[in-house]
Amino acid sequence: MSRTIHSLLAEPFHRFVSRDPQETREWGQQFARHLVAGDVVCLYGELGAGKTCLTQGIVAGLGVGARVPVRSPSFTFVREYRGRERILHWDLYRLRSSEEVEELGWRESFDGNAIVLIEWADRVSSLLPQRRWDITLTMISENIRHLEARRFQAAP
Repeated sequence: MSRTIHSLLAEPFHRFVSRDPQETREWGQQFARHLVAGDVVCLYGELGAGKTCLTQGIVAGLGVGARVPVRSPSFTFVREYRGRERILHWDLYRLRSSEEVEELGWRESFDGNAIVLIEWADRVSSLLPQRRWDITLTMISENIRHLEARRFQAAP
């Protein structure tokens, strides 16, 4: 697993196959160890693809204890967690317009003081920062997921 994460950090593109939800969470925990405040992780995939499962792993890897439930903030859009860094978890599944997130402090999320996780990031593609991770989860079967992680750097 750590060889996989090491190659992820060294390369701008990486693929991983998860055989069950626990493996998805473990991958997220390993990935999280390399995130710092200011990092943005955008999650893509159809309903049930494992975005929240991956988010649970990332949040756990950032030091949020198991007693803190990590659920998608589908109705509030954003939830904050405190681990070794401040974490903002956005879920845009129910978003009707980009104005909704603007009213909730969207722009302030990217001030460099938090790690930002965004489920359903495709709903606000024009509002995403250039420097970010895009992770796409694809359902292969009931338990198997294909994860593709791509790192984007800000334009010079």
